[in-house]
Amino acid sequence: MTVPRIAITEPRGPAGAPLVVLGAALGTTTTLWDAAAHLLRDRYRVLAFDHPGHGASPVPPEPFTIAEVGAGVFVALDSIGEREFHYAGVSLGGTVGLELLLAASDRILSAAIVCSGAKIGELPGWHERAAAVRVDGTASLMSGASERWFTPASIERNPAVTTRILNSLRDTDDESYAMCCEALANFDVRDALGRIAKPVLALWAEHDEVTPESLSTFIAEGVQHGRVYEIKNASHLAPAEQPAAVAAVVNEFFGGAP
Repeated sequence: MTVPRIAITEPRGPAGAPLVVLGAALGTTTTLWDAAAHLLRDRYRVLAFDHPGHGASPVPPEPFTIAEVGAGVFVALDSIGEREFHYAGVSLGGTVGLELLLAASDRILSAAIVCSGAKIGELPGWHERAAAVRVDGTASLMSGASERWFTPASIERNPAVTTRILNSLRDTDDESYAMCCEALANFDVRDALGRIAKPVLALWAEHDEVTPESLSTFIAEGVQHGRVYEIKNASHLAPAEQPAAVAAVVNEFFGGAP
């Protein structure tokens, strides 16, 4: 089993409060959650992690699966003595969350799977993107990512935020991004959702064409205790576009979870 090293931020929030772990999307870093995390810290201790070769996480030496990224998250949490936590992850981060629930549900109190799916896209498309990035680099994806990730209103309203997130895509290691694409190509837990007994909130965004409502509904209906919720006026990176709305519904959901 290949377990990539995962960098995490320091937990911040009230001493003794429940822990919330946040996972970002492909090509983004912990900064995706900055505004929403600030709002969650009133009630929880909050930390975020970077995917392999993204942000502070080192470039992995060999390919990995989504499940192995999840194992790396557990190793990082073990290193600071954290066991139980709530989880929220966007897109790639959402797929990691599903693997965490399947691997060690005793450690997860509840999970919000944001703009994600039990399977995302098709294998040929992911392999094509991996091949393109190995040739042209992640910078070549920035224009298309801007259209997929944000509504035009978000770009106009928060240019500094959208620019910072797009720059994180440019700065992501090319080979690591490609390996993440290949991990997503092989990711499919649709038939395993029924094993997930912990509360799951599947969030989708009104204008998200990457992971539309049907993927969130499939998750909510497939797990044993699922709910689905729409974030208005947002595209694929809902926590960056509508941090207050995402934080509010996640805060309420985590607070009501057993």
